[in-house]
Parts: sequence; C-alpha cells; structure tokens
Amino acid sequence: MTLDRISGVLILSAIILALVAANSPLSDLYAAIHHAPIRFGFLPYQIEEPLIVWINQGLMTIFFVLVGVEIKHELLEGHLSNLRRASLPAFAALGGMGVPALIYVAFTASDGEALRGWAIPMATDIALALALLSLLGPRIPVALKVFLMALAIFDDLGAVAIIAVFYGEEIQVLPLGLTTITFGAMIGLNRLGYARPLALSLLGGLLWMMLFQSGFEAALAGILIAAVVPNGAKNNHGHSPLIITQRLLHPWASLLIVPVFGFFNAGVTIEAEMLGGLINGVSLGVFLGLFLGKQIGVLGATWIAVKLNLGELPPEVTYRHIYGAALLAGVGFTMGLFVTALAFDAPALAASARLSILAGTSLSAIAGLTVLARARQGQ
Repeated sequence: MTLDRISGVLILSAIILALVAANSPLSDLYAAIHHAPIRFGFLPYQIEEPLIVWINQGLMTIFFVLVGVEIKHELLEGHLSNLRRASLPAFAALGGMGVPALIYVAFTASDGEALRGWAIPMATDIALALALLSLLGPRIPVALKVFLMALAIFDDLGAVAIIAVFYGEEIQVLPLGLTTITFGAMIGLNRLGYARPLALSLLGGLLWMMLFQSGFEAALAGILIAAVVPNGAKNNHGHSPLIITQRLLHPWASLLIVPVFGFFNAGVTIEAEMLGGLINGVSLGVFLGLFLGKQIGVLGATWIAVKLNLGELPPEVTYRHIYGAALLAGVGFTMGLFVTALAFDAPALAASARLSILAGTSLSAIAGLTVLARARQGQ
C-alpha cells in the first residue's frame, strides 16, 4: 500500500474516531483534551494556549512548510515551471475558488457573522484528493494526477493568501517588526547559500513565535520558512535542501499531522434537536460550494481556457477526466476545517460548517471516484 493510500485511510479513520468520540460517553474527555493548557517558549516569551491552538497554529505550521516547499519546487523545477503547462490548472483553480465563494456568499450575504466563512469551500485538500485518486491505480492517466496536484497547489496558494489578508487579528506592531527582521535574516542566509538545518529551524521557531504575537495566523510562518529553503547547493546524492525538506516532511504530514488535525477538528456533537438548525446559510453555502461550486468552477474554467487557447488538455486526458478531477477538487477537508476555526467563534456556526465540510467532501469523493472509474484513457 502506497503512502498516499495509507494517509487516506488514516485521515478517514481520524474523522470517524472524532465523530465517535464527540458523540459518546468519551465526549467530556475529548473536549477536555482540546482545552488542556500547554505552555511553551523561553522567558520572557512564553505562550500558554489550549492544545487545540497548538495543533491548529503550531503543528499545522509544519504542514504549511510542506505545502510551501511543494509549491516552490513545482514553480522552479516541476510541472508549473512551464507557463503553458501551468496555465490550465491555474485557470481551473481560479474557477474552483471563485464559484464556491460566490455560492457561499449567495446563501449568507444577509448575515455578517456567517459571511466570515466565505473562504471555507475554496481550497482543495491535496493529500486526501491524491490519496483518493491513487485508489484507481493505473486506470488514471499520469497527466491527470499532475493536473489535480497543480490545481490543488494553486488552490492552496490562494487560500494561504486569503488567510493572511482576511483572517488575521488586530496587528501588533513590535512583534510584526521582529517578524520582518527575522525573515530578513533568513533571506540573507538563503542568498549566502547557508543551509544548516539547525540555524534555519531556530530562526523558523522565532519567526513563528513573533508571527503568533503579531496577530497574523502563526501557521503561515510555514510558507515563509519554505520560501527561504535553498534550492541550490546539492548534497552528495544530488538533492537540494528543498527536495530533502519535502521528502523529510511528506511522511510526517501524511501519516501524523493531517490525521491528528482531522481528529481534533472533525469532532462535532450531533444532537437530535440541533439537526433542524443545521440547515442554514452556512451549511448550504459550504456543502453546495464544495460539491456544486467546485465542479462547475473547475470544469467551466478549464473549458473556457481551452476554447480561448489559453491552455490545452494534457495528453490522454478528456473532459470526462477533468469532470472527475473537478469533483475530487470538492474534497476540501484540511483547509476547510482550518478556515472554519479561524472564521467562527460561535459553536453553532462552526458545527454547521464542519458537518457540511464532511458531507460535501464525502459526496465529492464518491462522485469523483465513480466518474473516473468509468472513464477510459483517450476516450
């Protein structure tokens, strides 16, 4: 069994366990673990936060480092380094972000608090989508896997930008200044070709702490760290620090970080009296944004880009394949839950969003796999 498949099984298992824990006699223990205080740091900079904050803002930083190095590698040397090849998934991603957001806004425009979740259905979960695609094995063209990966990378890049701009708190000038100085030092080391892991790790930890204090989402420190990981000086095996970082973090993110994040964020208490209240603007906007918005946006933008000669379908990939990939783009688990935690303080709204993410992701996965299983290469 491949790493992607194992990761998919672990993520799905984490979701199921979270729902069981939140709706069983273990619910009080589950909630208590969420809020268990943990202190970390060095005097005078010590931070004490509940475990769930350390997971969402700390552990997810490592996930964002991986996302960042994957984006950087693809832009510099990978499938996105060629403008012609990158243009089609880029247009598809724009459609796949824009249409779900518009659907969500259409259902929540009259509610200012609910409207804060407009970015929830926009991003695609790279790890889970590719894990699901791997279940179909050689029946799927390699070019389609590359298309879906590129689409998800552009999605995540857009989501990261949106989180940085729209979901920060009140900005604290001094920590933000120290963040800038620290990041500048890391850029300087990068320009000098200095790639010692210890130095970059220590500066990365300081960057995270200052960003946390500044009011920005601290997990985005992962993207900044990834930006300064050198792509030049190669080791004896011909691998750059960028590739080494990617290969080192990928198993940890796939097998530990994303499943742990899912376990602590997917647990929603479901009570009979609250089910009626779950059908609201948030739940409809998230569910329809993921399931309908993604397929309409991705497929529609791809078709328009090809018709306008702004891109071309990859070899052996048909519109049926693109439609299946568009459905799998509705697998918005990790980033959707992450944005939900940032957008809503009200438990009822957060619960509606989380259940809709699970429902939209599940239906998108089933429909996408069904379409792709019936597609034939070159048809």
